[in-house]
Amino acid sequence: MEDLASTARMGVSTLHHQFRALTAMSPLQYQKQLRLQTARQRMLMDGLDATSAAYDVGYESVSQFSREYSRFFGQPPIRDVKALRG
Repeated sequence: MEDLASTARMGVSTLHHQFRALTAMSPLQYQKQLRLQTARQRMLMDGLDATSAAYDVGYESVSQFSREYSRFFGQPPIRDVKALRG
């Protein structure tokens, strides 16, 4: 965040507030959402399994990935992908 704030020529706190005002979420929440959406896309389009997709988007813990995925999309990765394909 420090590098991004410096590039934008504003303080970290100001960047955080401006980011939240534009996206209605914190930078961390935004990053998490992008990672989950990318993992979902990789499972659907590239045929990755949940474990590979989790590691591919930067998760170190598959169980944490599954919890966050279920919270965000409403069901576990395998069930979600099957429902989207069906």
